[in-house]
Amino acid sequence: MNKPFILIVEDDTAISNLIATTLETQNYQYHTAKNGAAGILETVSGRPDVMILDLGLPDMDGVEIIRKVRGFSNMPIIVVSARSEDRDKVEALDAGADDYLTKPFSVEELLARLRVALRRVRFDNEHTSTQSSVYQNGELKIDYAAGCVFVGEKEIHLTPIEYKLLCVLAKNTGKVLTHNYILKEVWGSELAADTPSLRVFMATLRKKIEPVPSEPRYIQTHIGVGYRMLRAAEEH
Repeated sequence: MNKPFILIVEDDTAISNLIATTLETQNYQYHTAKNGAAGILETVSGRPDVMILDLGLPDMDGVEIIRKVRGFSNMPIIVVSARSEDRDKVEALDAGADDYLTKPFSVEELLARLRVALRRVRFDNEHTSTQSSVYQNGELKIDYAAGCVFVGEKEIHLTPIEYKLLCVLAKNTGKVLTHNYILKEVWGSELAADTPSLRVFMATLRKKIEPVPSEPRYIQTHIGVGYRMLRAAEEH
């Protein structure tokens, strides 16, 4: 298998060098870009597997870059930014970013997020030719054709909203989904007033599919931002 190719879009030389050295120790190929224009050009010409993106670039805002890249590529984008407010995270994730790390960050956490993104790339590549009608994640199974959900051998009875929630999360496994994104996909609404309803449905869904709801194996909460479906089989 070819070495994964990572694009680093970061204007801070010290941080860019830190990320590059970290990737080098893990045997990843990488390329660096100092501004948004160079990052977009490299995305088009180099076809990287994952982009690691700073939001505060000299020529354009990182959120604008995410929107431009999403116009032609579904490549995972991991934001690494000094902006730590929830609204900044939500804006980047709603624009199409897959994950968000706040500076300062540990290289171990960056590598863990990168592994999640690369697993999604492999999963997407394996399923491009034949779209499976069955989703399998650890003991969790969704039979899309039959509209049935199983944990192990036991069928789980979900309400229509719970089932739709689960399907949205499953089809974006490994990706952080914001409250707004989920509300739009499930209810067709992005009203913040609907967020408490989302939390209630998510709690009931967890009780039904998680072996230990207080220690989630499948659905991870990102407080103030949203939720992520973990790939359970690879968490152990």
